[in-house]
Amino acid sequence: MGKLQIGIIGAGGIARGRHLPAFQQMENAHVTAVFDTDLSKAGAAAEAFDIPAVYSTVEELLAHVEAVIICTPNKFHAELAVQSLEAGVHVLCEKPMAMTTAECRDMIDASRRSGAVLTIGYHYRYMQESLTARQMVQEGEIGDPLVVRLQAMRRRKVPGWGVFTNKELQGGGSLIDYGCHLLDLALWLLDDPQPVEVNGRTYDRLSKTPGQINEWGAIDAESFSVEDHVTGYITFENGMTLLLESSWAANIKEDKEELSISGVDGGLQVFPLELYQSKFGSMMSTEPHLTNSEREDILQAKNFTEACLGKTAVVVKPEQALRVTRIIEAIYESSRTGKSVRLDNVYADEV
Repeated sequence: MGKLQIGIIGAGGIARGRHLPAFQQMENAHVTAVFDTDLSKAGAAAEAFDIPAVYSTVEELLAHVEAVIICTPNKFHAELAVQSLEAGVHVLCEKPMAMTTAECRDMIDASRRSGAVLTIGYHYRYMQESLTARQMVQEGEIGDPLVVRLQAMRRRKVPGWGVFTNKELQGGGSLIDYGCHLLDLALWLLDDPQPVEVNGRTYDRLSKTPGQINEWGAIDAESFSVEDHVTGYITFENGMTLLLESSWAANIKEDKEELSISGVDGGLQVFPLELYQSKFGSMMSTEPHLTNSEREDILQAKNFTEACLGKTAVVVKPEQALRVTRIIEAIYESSRTGKSVRLDNVYADEV
């Protein structure tokens, strides 16, 4: 069997910084084509990563590859994924899956009709801490989970490049860009508990105030149209709750990336990975020594390649990524209306 022929749609930073270096290391895959609306950017990527072909249209690219990686602004994820899937081409789409639940459903329907693979780039699942934490939960080390807390917090690091602060193209800010990773990871660690109610609030005052210090490039306070800070409170059918906070620009001492789960029989923190239990008449805190050093971008590339070749199932199922988008959508809706959002039967027809 020959190598899987892969095309890149969107030759921006995530393609050049994550996907292209990772897929270059796959023995059974080869990136053979690239497309970007900016042909000079596509050409530069082709030269830097030894990609044989640069195409001026998506249609041309799809005619010459078996799989694509979609690395465009969020607005175009669904349109490009559906187009690719309907052409029988497998798809790895960068996170978030899409800007709305309806768009996610369109992507899933296209995948089911064509039989082509569809997965989403929630690469935090492939981190060694995450893989070990999931095994701990599945083997009952924490018992029934009660409360989940996640914080994806940066101090004055609004992305000052690309279109991150453009709501029309991205759909949102810190939550849909950054907090989504930890939200997806939390749901995956806990085997997709069913959410029933969502409360959320978004904030943009800091980044819309002129003259702010920002470590990740200059931002325009007048054109800034997304949230830089968000909080959420999610209740699940089993009684568990999840407290969420995500920010690009918090006035805090230092950046913070934490995900913790408190259960009946124990608790854990993922970053850094620690397990907390009461045993032998003592309070036990365990810090595992992680021995597998394979990077998450390599594991993600390997999983997608092998899934396309029919050797394994995708780690990130599109139905799971849809649920992340639905919760994000509900947080934004709750903030806009000032009311909680019910999500009854949100999973009924998704699995």
